[in-house]
Amino acid sequence: MKFTVVSTPLADYQLGDIWLRAASPQEVADASGRIDTLLTNDPQTVGEERADGRRVVVLPPLTITFEVSVEDRKATIVSLRYTP
Repeated sequence: MKFTVVSTPLADYQLGDIWLRAASPQEVADASGRIDTLLTNDPQTVGEERADGRRVVVLPPLTITFEVSVEDRKATIVSLRYTP
């Protein structure tokens, strides 16, 4: 069963800012697309779980923090960070 991937306004802003500042915007776009695919298919196994219940995955050049709601079949990207 597929999950819907959404992002917070903060995450949208961060992704845009990272993309604009990146030496290779295409790498950022590619990583973002890969993350969407991973989270759509099985977000509960992606990355590492943190104490607050959120999960973190590093997929250079991005580090993504997200939450999974199994009941809603939704993965929410909470924040992104540039990780060269």
